[in-house]
Amino acid sequence: MGLFSFLGKKEKEDLEKGLEKTRESVFSKIARAIAGKTQVDDEILDNLEEILINADVGVETTLRIIERIQHRVARDKYINTSELNRILREEIVDLLEENRPGVIQGFDFEKREYPYVIMVVGVNGVGKTTTIGKLAYRFKQAGKTVLLGAADTFRAAAIDQLKIWGERAGVPVIAQTMGADPAAVAFDTCKSAVANGYDVVIIDTAGRLHNKVNLMNELSKVRKVMQKVIPDAPHEVLLVLDASTGQNAFEQARQFTAATEVNALALTKLDGTAKGGVVIGISDQFKIPVKYIGVGEKIDQLQLFDRKSFVDSLFA
Repeated sequence: MGLFSFLGKKEKEDLEKGLEKTRESVFSKIARAIAGKTQVDDEILDNLEEILINADVGVETTLRIIERIQHRVARDKYINTSELNRILREEIVDLLEENRPGVIQGFDFEKREYPYVIMVVGVNGVGKTTTIGKLAYRFKQAGKTVLLGAADTFRAAAIDQLKIWGERAGVPVIAQTMGADPAAVAFDTCKSAVANGYDVVIIDTAGRLHNKVNLMNELSKVRKVMQKVIPDAPHEVLLVLDASTGQNAFEQARQFTAATEVNALALTKLDGTAKGGVVIGISDQFKIPVKYIGVGEKIDQLQLFDRKSFVDSLFA
């Protein structure tokens, strides 16, 4: 299948440790479900279906995976249980690949005419501002100059929190006062980034969903004013989701993808949950690539999502 990993040794170790709860509480059940069996039969597939659903993979995605395994069993006539883990890994990796079109932009890239702009969306409490700080750090470690924009002006705490993360990452923050026009902050940030030759701009936005129409209008306005400075901005609309919320993360993805043109996902707090299967389900259901995953609290524990390493760590 031409699979390869681009994670370093430390990143692989962080990933395995971060997925420990999911692996131990959920995916180890697969081994127990097939213990003593010699052939993949309907009983094993029923057990596997239940395990995947309990792992918050989601019903629709689980049924797709089971159907693909059934197809292979029928095609190959006989599959023993020792092969099931391998087949399950392959089918999940293939499923994730289908939902990741094209080449994913990494932290290191060629110098562009304009800054690379990321607009970050997501509800309060999912780790949105923390993710922005970690992103800024990773880009800076890759030799890029980064500018942050505090366009979540709905909460004073959001502005202060972004400034703190800016200090930790060693990158500047453009901010106004609470209640300022978010679009004006985004405009100022982009204008400053172009004038000073920054490589990356990351814009924080308000994390509220109580009125989807207002949210849509606000995010649309932010996009339009950025495009006055950088014509094709934002290049990335990144939705941050908390993996530990399981099915709630599905609902947030549904709301935000309806409100704006999300083209990348970040799943946070994988180290604190047994619901890591949500990564698979959300990627499949919304056909949006998971680009980043958070596997720890430290500033360097945000990773580019490597589908093969992720699946291997689940079954390790």
